[in-house]
Amino acid sequence: MSTITLTAQELAERLGGALQDCPADRPLVCVMPLDEAVESAVSFLANPKYLDKAQNSHAGLILCDTKTVLDGRPRLIMQNPYWGFAQAVELLHPEPLPAWCEAPIHPSASIGEECRIAPGVTIGANSVVGPGCVLHPGVHIGDDCVLGEDCEFFSGVVLYRRTKVGDRVRIHANSVLGSDGYGYVMANGRHEKVPQVGYVEVADDVEIGAAVTIDRGALGPTRIGKGTKIDNLCQVAHNVQIGEHCLIVSQTGISGSTTLGDYVTLAGKVGVVGHIHIGSRSIVGGNSVVAKSLPEGSFSTGFPARPHRQWMESQAALNRLPGILKKLAKVSQKD
Repeated sequence: MSTITLTAQELAERLGGALQDCPADRPLVCVMPLDEAVESAVSFLANPKYLDKAQNSHAGLILCDTKTVLDGRPRLIMQNPYWGFAQAVELLHPEPLPAWCEAPIHPSASIGEECRIAPGVTIGANSVVGPGCVLHPGVHIGDDCVLGEDCEFFSGVVLYRRTKVGDRVRIHANSVLGSDGYGYVMANGRHEKVPQVGYVEVADDVEIGAAVTIDRGALGPTRIGKGTKIDNLCQVAHNVQIGEHCLIVSQTGISGSTTLGDYVTLAGKVGVVGHIHIGSRSIVGGNSVVAKSLPEGSFSTGFPARPHRQWMESQAALNRLPGILKKLAKVSQKD
């Protein structure tokens, strides 16, 4: 967590905003989501649909624009609150430099009993590798990572800083956990990076295929639930929350902040938009695009995904369309 402290006034001066209903000397030490924020935290409101969350938030300072009405809440008024959020994250959560050393395994790392660590493995500072883990050649474990018992990582697996992995997790070759989420904001005529300072958390008995990418959260964790199995070539974006015992099949992509319940199946090449929920025990057929939340126990297919029977009926009607058009053309010629 951050060790930087700024007063509300200092932050306002750095971000170029105007304080309202906030003590100028209020200390601020971190950036948090609206529904999790405490008095020492900064949060932001850039989408009006989260207005109720902002009104009920305990954040010590909320970044918002000139049109937003938040009765009595401490605010920093800005032209572009999302850009302000990105700058606040960078100020209060600076990314530490890697604690490299000449040895492939940092002296501060802890290695459990009966681990098998191949040549070419690197393990960063303060990381913990549980008993019985097997790390194949070329695995890289970043700083401050935690691995449970009996994990196996194949060649080329990379864990970025602060990644947490439970017991009996298998990760296949060239998968990356904890890379930056795809977050940018348009400011000053260019795409400015939104710092990603969260982490990835993988529960027990998860298996992750080859060439999978799971991005760290923007602030908190991206989570993969217990017993979930992820096939090769999948993308899980920042702040996604996947429940227990889900099946995510090859070439599926899940956009940021989407949540999946337990026992969800996403078949091959499924695309899921961000900020929606897929209910437990739902199935989404291959090549489908999920554009809105799905209820528990649903079976959806298509583009956009809809109840499977409805999609099949619409496809059958579409297949009949050429014949109908030919008949209409003959009728119009007779007229």
